Amino acid sequence: MADSRRPAEAQAVLHRPPQGGLGRAGAALTRGWGAVRIQDFGALLALVLLCLLFAWLAPGFRTFSNVVTVSRQVATEAIVAAGMTFVIITAGIDLSVGSLVAVGGVVVAGLMTRQHLPLPLAILLTLVVLGLFGAFNGLSVARLGLQPFIVTLAMFASARGIAEVYTGGTVITVADPSFSVIGNGYLGPVPVPVIIALAVLLVAYVVLSRTRFGRYVYAIGGNEQAARISGIPIARVKTTVYILTGLAAGIGGIITASRLFSGDPQAGLSLELDVIAAVVIGGTSLFGGIGNIRGTLIGVLIIGVISNGLTILNVQTFWQDVTKGAVIFIAMLLDMLLRKLESRRIRAAAQA
Repeated sequence: MADSRRPAEAQAVLHRPPQGGLGRAGAALTRGWGAVRIQDFGALLALVLLCLLFAWLAPGFRTFSNVVTVSRQVATEAIVAAGMTFVIITAGIDLSVGSLVAVGGVVVAGLMTRQHLPLPLAILLTLVVLGLFGAFNGLSVARLGLQPFIVTLAMFASARGIAEVYTGGTVITVADPSFSVIGNGYLGPVPVPVIIALAVLLVAYVVLSRTRFGRYVYAIGGNEQAARISGIPIARVKTTVYILTGLAAGIGGIITASRLFSGDPQAGLSLELDVIAAVVIGGTSLFGGIGNIRGTLIGVLIIGVISNGLTILNVQTFWQDVTKGAVIFIAMLLDMLLRKLESRRIRAAAQA
């Protein structure tokens, strides 16, 4: 049991409201919800300006059919980014999500085609398998003390290799028409993947901003030592966030396989780049303690709009990758500058 005579700083960790935006965790927490609104407004303004720019450059961008296309394209990224937000807020990283999406796709396809399991059971077992992959990452980080970058980089390579071994290097075709509905169906004018993504984002938002577990996630990322002194189960929370990311990748893999009518071991290539970029652009700091699901959604839309707009303008794929890399660099640069400015403001306020 944790010592009841906790330092004031540690006591405060459990009572701080979850925050978002850029900057150090403690600084953001002292500013309150106003910081969240300002940061989100900046990201939202960037999204609006990008939409206006591409609508002007490419009239086809602003059609309703293209809006539906963009929303469907970003659905998988949004789901995986929701899980990634939890991990990065704890000052971790998960480079394996693209490979785990591939594993999720081939597992659900294999269970339906080779083991002839019904769709609901195949989906359930797939999520269990992906949760175990996430648990391996989480336990390696939380219990063995390994660096998240190294652990998930190893999983990045091995998980895709496992998918290749499982399929024999080929795709597993799924003929069940009910499976196709997950990735290609509509509920009214709204694609089913978008509905699934919004449901996942809503659950993630509630968990992160309205539960004790969410406060623990922010506390660990903001000041792990204070969180440990206050009695927060560090290892359990860290393991759980990687499990959540594994489950999110599993859902993304199921949707991807449904869209392709097959499980492809090459699915999800470079997905981790788009997901990490979206989370960082949305205001989640790679230093931990800062971020929110609302910002992540805006970041996902920014990445999706950039990809879609450049594709419509016939910009070559490698230039799109250059653009995404530049966006990540700029986002990190702004994060660093804002953290320095906030640190100076805090010191000035303390000296006043």
